[in-house]
Amino acid sequence: MSLRFAALLALAGVTAVTAGCVVEPVPPPRPHRVVYVEQPAPPPPAYVEVAPQPPPVEVIEEVPPPRPGYIWARGYWHWNGARYVAVRGHWESVRPGYHYVHPHWERGPGGWHFHVGVWVAG
Repeated sequence: MSLRFAALLALAGVTAVTAGCVVEPVPPPRPHRVVYVEQPAPPPPAYVEVAPQPPPVEVIEEVPPPRPGYIWARGYWHWNGARYVAVRGHWESVRPGYHYVHPHWERGPGGWHFHVGVWVAG
């Protein structure tokens, strides 16, 4: 074997062993950036149901003790197309700058209209 051939063979071997073995340093961690986006104002109360007769006088439920950071959204009567069905209340996270308008029924054209519970600015 000639010296030239041996050198070429050694060069090919070194190239094969080191090919694709590039080590890049890990970039330092970037500090987390928090972006606060103002939440859009909730929509005004909307009619979602119309019932031919008034709802029962009130939903009877046990209101739980106050919970910091939350308000209790009272239960209400849901019209299922044939009769009223009681829906339990639930906790809503407090939204600074807003007040909660509880779900309620109101007499209107064509019967009783249901207003969903919403958060209103102010």
